[in-house]
Amino acid sequence: MTSGRLTATEMRAWRAYAETIDHLRAALEADLVPHGLSLGDYEVLVILSESVDGRLRMCDLSNELGLSPSGLTRRLDGLVKADYVARTQGTSDRRVMYASITSEGRHALQRAVPDHVRSVRTHLIDRLTPAQVTALGDIFRAVGDGLGRQSRSGT
Repeated sequence: MTSGRLTATEMRAWRAYAETIDHLRAALEADLVPHGLSLGDYEVLVILSESVDGRLRMCDLSNELGLSPSGLTRRLDGLVKADYVARTQGTSDRRVMYASITSEGRHALQRAVPDHVRSVRTHLIDRLTPAQVTALGDIFRAVGDGLGRQSRSGT
């Protein structure tokens, strides 16, 4: 690892990322609006739907999302109100709180998935070659590893 100034190539890569990521997120968000979901809501529903029994301890979910406990509470408030997620206390330790996807949450996710996948394809995947898609996955796994994050993709 080197320190100091970025090379021209490094600066070009960084600027391309920094100037694009907010616009990409906005495009993905806009395509979820008809479903009444934000990208953050969608991510919560995906994580819970993929977890054992459709539930996670709140502390594990906040780590997965990179949110503080209060940030997770705010993120879940709308999902709980919409009956997409339920909060429950642990049975063996009442200090432990769980977030669980409800059947209505699963249905909302199922309705949103086709539009979200189409959005990801339109705004990202279809603009890249297969080699670039592979490289993108490798790049963000490496960045995630450097941040102490484990990939949910399992590869």
